[in-house]
Parts: sequence; C-alpha cells; structure tokens
Amino acid sequence: MAAKFQYPFQRIQFFEPQAPAQRILVAAAGPKLYCYAAESGRRLSVWPQDQETANGQDSDIAEKSTGADGQEPPGKKRKLSPSADGSSSDPKPNTKETGKSQASSSWSHISLLATSPTGNHIVAVTPEDKCIRVFEVGKDGTLQHISERHMPKRPSVISLTPDGNTIICGDKFGDVYSLPLIPSDKPIVQAKPSTPKLFQPAATNLTVHTKRNLEALEQQLRVGSKSAEERAPQFEHKLLLGHVSMLSALTYVSLPSPSSAGQSRSYLLTGDRDEHIRVSRGIPQTHVIENYCFGHTSFITQMCIPDWRPELLVSGGGDDHLLVWKWQEGRILQKVPLLDDKSESREIAVRGIWALSLPASGNAVKVVFVAAEGSPELLCYTMESDGQLRRQPSIQLTSNVLDVAYDGENNSILVSLDGVHESGSTQAFKENPTAPQSFLQALRVVEGRDDLTFEAVEDSLVSSVNAEGTTDVVTSDDEKAIEKSKKDLTDALYGLGNLRKRANGEEE
Repeated sequence: MAAKFQYPFQRIQFFEPQAPAQRILVAAAGPKLYCYAAESGRRLSVWPQDQETANGQDSDIAEKSTGADGQEPPGKKRKLSPSADGSSSDPKPNTKETGKSQASSSWSHISLLATSPTGNHIVAVTPEDKCIRVFEVGKDGTLQHISERHMPKRPSVISLTPDGNTIICGDKFGDVYSLPLIPSDKPIVQAKPSTPKLFQPAATNLTVHTKRNLEALEQQLRVGSKSAEERAPQFEHKLLLGHVSMLSALTYVSLPSPSSAGQSRSYLLTGDRDEHIRVSRGIPQTHVIENYCFGHTSFITQMCIPDWRPELLVSGGGDDHLLVWKWQEGRILQKVPLLDDKSESREIAVRGIWALSLPASGNAVKVVFVAAEGSPELLCYTMESDGQLRRQPSIQLTSNVLDVAYDGENNSILVSLDGVHESGSTQAFKENPTAPQSFLQALRVVEGRDDLTFEAVEDSLVSSVNAEGTTDVVTSDDEKAIEKSKKDLTDALYGLGNLRKRANGEEE
C-alpha cells in the first residue's frame, strides 16, 4: 500500500455549541480528532497535535510553563498508558491540557464518539487503553482535553443522557456504567471490604480448549489476582446494570409520563451479542427491567429510536433483516429484509442506522438509512404513518460507507467513505488508484421525483476536507511495518463480523 493512502473518517458528527459560535464538524480519523468549520470546511484544530506543529504554535505557552531552570513542571509529565489494573495512572486526571504533549502511539484509532446535546463537550473512546476522554470545544473550534478515565474493561458503546451531564458506557463484559461528564475534584474513597476475597473463575485450563478461551481465562486470572479494591476505578462511577454477554448497542430515551402531565419517564435500552434487547428504567432506577424485546437470531449492533416516533425502535445486527418494534410492549411491528434477492444468502453486519426528517417538496420526509459493514450501498427507507418501513431506491457510493451525519443548515446528508479498501471489500486494499482519495460525500434529495432519490452534490465543506486530507496510514518503507499498519486499519474499521457465533462454538 502506498504511503499516499490516508486514514478515512471512521466517525463523523455535527456539533452545535451552546454558546453563539460557528457550527463544527467533528471527525475521527485513525488516532486523531479533527474539527472543521461546517460552512467552509476549514480545519480548526487537531488532537493530538503533531509534535513539530505543537512546538511551533505553542512556543509561548511552553515558555510560560517552564520554570527558572528551564525544566518542565512535574505536573506536566503525564503517563498515558493505563496501569496494570486498568485505572488511570495520571495522578490528576482532571487537569486541563491542550493535548500538544499527548502521544497517539498509545492507541491506533478512536472507536467511539459522542457530542453533548446541551453543552460544549465531546466524548471519545480510545480502545487500546480503555480510556474515555472528554474535550471542551472552544468558540474557535479548538479542542481542550479536560479529563481521561480508564475503565476496567474496554468500552464497546457510549451515549450521553439528554441533559448532557452523564456519560453512559457499556463494555465488552456486559456491564453498563454511568460517569459524570465533568469529573469531580474530590478524591473517591473506596470502602474497604472486611474480608477481601480474590476472584476465582469457575473455568480452568482443563475445561477450556480453544486458543481464544484460554487467553480469556489467563486474563481473568491476572485481573483476579488483585482484590476488588485494587481493581475498582479510582474515579466517580456507578454500575447501572449488567448483561451476561458483550454490550453492543445502547440508547437512552425519555417519553411523556402517562400518569403525570408535563412529566417524563426515561428508559435505557441495551442490546448484546446474545440477541437480547433489554428495556430498563432510566437513571436511577436502571435495576428495574420493564421488558425484553426478543426476535433477533444473531448479534445486535444498532438500535435507533426516531425523534418523531420515540415509541418505535429500529434494530439490526447480524441478521439479514431489520426489526421495527413497539419497544414498550416488546412487540415486533415489522420484519424488513435487507437483501433484495430472497434467494441470496450472505452474511450481513449492520454498521449503522440513522433516522432523519428531511424537508422535500415542502413536506418533511421521514427517512431511515441503513449501512452494512463493507458495503458501498446506503439502503434507504421511508417510515409511514403506521410505523412501517417502505423500501426506496438505494444509494450507491464510490466506496464503503463508514458513517453518516445530517447537515440541517444545508439540508444535505454527509457520508464518510473508506477510500482505502476496495469497494465492497473489508480486506483488499486499493492498488494504484487513479483518482484522489475521497473522505466525504454530500447527498441531497432530488425534487420532483415520484420516488425518493438522492444525488451527490459538491459544497465547500466536502471540497475543502477532501482536498486537505488527514494523515498517512503508512509512514515507513519497512514491509513488516506496512503490513502491520494495514492490519491495524482493517481491524479498526471492520470488526463486527467477529461477533458472529459459529456452529462449532468457535468464534471467528
């Protein structure tokens, strides 16, 4: 793979700060976060900054930060890697910083991204160090890294409560935690158990036989050798609920209370690898299970509740169909096939579901987009008044779809593209491409058509971002380093298939 290939945007979101300021497009490409002006596409900031760039831009800050002897104050020396127990090794995790001294070698990509609906904050997850990072967005679009919290297990899904003050995090072991968006400065005192008891797994090396299960057992033994007090994160957090398998989807919603006028009731919906959707009450009553939604036969990766119909849920994952639910009743309204040809048999993993209300021909059209992993096709459905989804012509993109965001100001749909892999493939890389790499593509509804049709449009945001690019995937001429970079990128972009269970009980 040539060095001219650059990281695609695995996550994109539009961000509108609470204070009067410009709209921002936030994007994660490889190990970095980018902020762009939504109107012009001008790059506003990057985190973490390249060391050379940071030294050039912030020399005056560095001069103020050094002491009389020219040495950096001890408080500026930070260790990014988590300690063995998974807790943060930073003695002051809430200390504000610009990120210029951060080294992205601690992680290869940013897997999860969320923006505060009511404030000026962005939450990102770096999976290798199991870290939840919170950034404050300045009026000029600069990112200020204000906290990092290393979770005991790798986060697999995150969300924010509607008030934007609480982070909800689900992990690969099925636990769901809540954390304050802004950590408290007060130290957390862990209660010491009267009789500390070490964890001992039920399985032994005599009862597990596969390589992956043996590695999991060894990890459990290493973690279990520490007491519960040593394993507990040293920051404010609450365990909300737990599943018996990996959390793979999560959403938080509030509905008007049927018993109290003007009041609302919140619900936490969680989906896992074992085909279960659990409906729990919202914080602080998440221990109360309202019901389950049973109907999927494979893992769940996406759950989407339309803003205009919050009583409905659209879910998908490893099945070759979507399910539309009346989730409060646990009742299936519709089973929507994802394959056009009924005789076609191939594995599908739903990468994303997005419900948007689009103005078209003077009316609001309720649209649900669906993207499958490793596919350049964006499936399109309209939601009718009875909650049924009706198939529309799909949208063919030039490369695999990674993420979708809606630009309400320009009434356009922004699609993030994988310009590195061959279209339709999750493994093969492009060879000697003749056209420049595309990172984004904008779509808009074609007016005056009987069916819902979209066309590609050019705007300043897309043109500017595509022209500027991101950072190179490969920066070395060493063959081993090139192959490792390719594998790391593929694993970061395409991992949903690993959730599928095989007939012989062995994971892929």
